[in-house]
Amino acid sequence: MKLTINYGDFDKLDIRVGKVIGASLPEWSQKLVRYEVDLGEDIGTRVLFSGIRKWYLPEDLIGKSIPVVINLEPKKMGDPSAGSGQGEESQGMCIMADTGERPCLLFLPESLKPGTVIR
Repeated sequence: MKLTINYGDFDKLDIRVGKVIGASLPEWSQKLVRYEVDLGEDIGTRVLFSGIRKWYLPEDLIGKSIPVVINLEPKKMGDPSAGSGQGEESQGMCIMADTGERPCLLFLPESLKPGTVIR
């Protein structure tokens, strides 16, 4: 178990419903899946990268709704100076269950609108 946090710490997270509208396998990585997520009118579309390639293909994600932390500091992915990747940023993080054997994506009901707040 991790350290106990107070409600104020938890309240800092901005978690929203995101609908995956596109996904691909970057040529420069054997671990990552790149996916585009619609987070509603107010936020728009963001690009996420997750190390789930061993277990999920792009077609497993497209059209699915997932929980996304949208206020996480962006993280550069790939290294354009090494000739790999485009130097893109992952602009959020999908919340998944860790079973110990593999990550398990949490698919939300399709009736939830992109951008809906999760708390």
